[in-house]
Amino acid sequence: MTAIMVPARDLASGNRGTWRRGYARNLAVTDTVVLTTATVGADLLWTPMGSTVVLTGGMPTPVPYWLVSLALIGVWAVALGLFASRDQRVVGSGTIEYRRLGEATVFVFGAIAIGSYVGAVELGRAYLLTAFAIGLSGLVLTRWGWRQWLRREQSAGRCLAPVIVVGDRTSGDAIGAISALPGSGYQVIGVVSDEQLVDPAGALHLGGLAHLETRIAELQPHAIIVTSVGVLGQDRMQQLGRTLAQRGAELIVTPGLVGVGGPRIHARPLADLPLLQLDYPELVGAKAVMKRLVDILGALALILLALPVMLAAAVAVATTSPGGFLYRQERVGRGGRPFFMLKFRSMRVDADAELAALLAAQGTDGHPLFKVQSDPRVTKVGRFIRRYSIDELPQFFNVLMGDMSLVGPRPQRPAEVALYDEFASRRHIVKPGVSGLWQVSGRSTLAWEDAIRLDLSYIDNWSLAGDIVILWRTVRAVMRPGAEAY
Repeated sequence: MTAIMVPARDLASGNRGTWRRGYARNLAVTDTVVLTTATVGADLLWTPMGSTVVLTGGMPTPVPYWLVSLALIGVWAVALGLFASRDQRVVGSGTIEYRRLGEATVFVFGAIAIGSYVGAVELGRAYLLTAFAIGLSGLVLTRWGWRQWLRREQSAGRCLAPVIVVGDRTSGDAIGAISALPGSGYQVIGVVSDEQLVDPAGALHLGGLAHLETRIAELQPHAIIVTSVGVLGQDRMQQLGRTLAQRGAELIVTPGLVGVGGPRIHARPLADLPLLQLDYPELVGAKAVMKRLVDILGALALILLALPVMLAAAVAVATTSPGGFLYRQERVGRGGRPFFMLKFRSMRVDADAELAALLAAQGTDGHPLFKVQSDPRVTKVGRFIRRYSIDELPQFFNVLMGDMSLVGPRPQRPAEVALYDEFASRRHIVKPGVSGLWQVSGRSTLAWEDAIRLDLSYIDNWSLAGDIVILWRTVRAVMRPGAEAY
């Protein structure tokens, strides 16, 4: 049997999770630095030199604050470990890592608060609040900084764990998703399948299922990803699990669900039968109230911050071309209801009358994404404010009026909506947004099919944390616009 050769660099980049262990050690070091800085800083800021905390009991015992700080650092560090905040399965991507940081921190300070109350120990509130705020924000920021470093390493082909994909002809979808996702930490070195793959994204075919164990012994992957359990059967799956456990490798099984976010999936074991329950996406009740509250507070804050920029844009638009500085255009909102969206005018007056001819000239008049490349209607000032999305700032007032949300599918013209199919019409389940998932995933260069897929993925998997991530990515996209911004 001919051995399959894979470049040594591909394996050395992440075999047996070596980089993950080193990454976790680095996180432990910076976590300790943050906890020490937060606790000692709070001590120096709020407690005079020589201050003590009196512990009650059989005999009141004064304990110096520096010793309290040392104990807090130790307990906090242990809690970060107990809450698995550096677990290699969650670090580097997703929101679980940040959630565990928050849970561990809240647990520690909650326990201290309860213990102080029960034991009648007078710990300084300002000391605790300062340590809590500096520590948690520092933990999040340093973890985010490490992620940026990790992304750069992975873009250069380092810090990747080699994996083998096992499945049927549909495995190409999983391979493509893993390869296209920055921060997955996996590098598909090959696929084992008895069937011809559909778009295997250039992955090396390692042979049929009969050769699986041989390929594992030869290539020593960090993990095996099984995309179709049925091709192996229950007995062989159990045997594969035992084999991988002996080798210190991981067994990962995909449920075959595309476009379904993790929070919507719940495991419900029934005897020996593992079941997955899917929640239906519903933005109602407390979720809707929370999103609306964030919209109002966020829009007010952003209007205040952007006010100087908006005043400058209004003056620039009004003084450099005929017409008013604001532009009102009818768009379709939640439930198919029309509203007028506000923008700073970036085109010459009566530009809408020329749209149909321009779309026909570039051959996109039959697609529900009316974007004109190298648009001749755009003014000189308009080109600048569109590149940096300054023309969109008045839409914060649409958010205050309740027609739009800070994050959601972008609202489209009635003529575009008329081209929707039933699938695309689901965009109207939620309010349209000033920004959205497809805006931060390619802006004007995305095809309509990709844009609608991202919009529906946002609707199906909405979360407040997801909105915050999109807003942050929006700021980055606006500050560093690429060629896709026009």
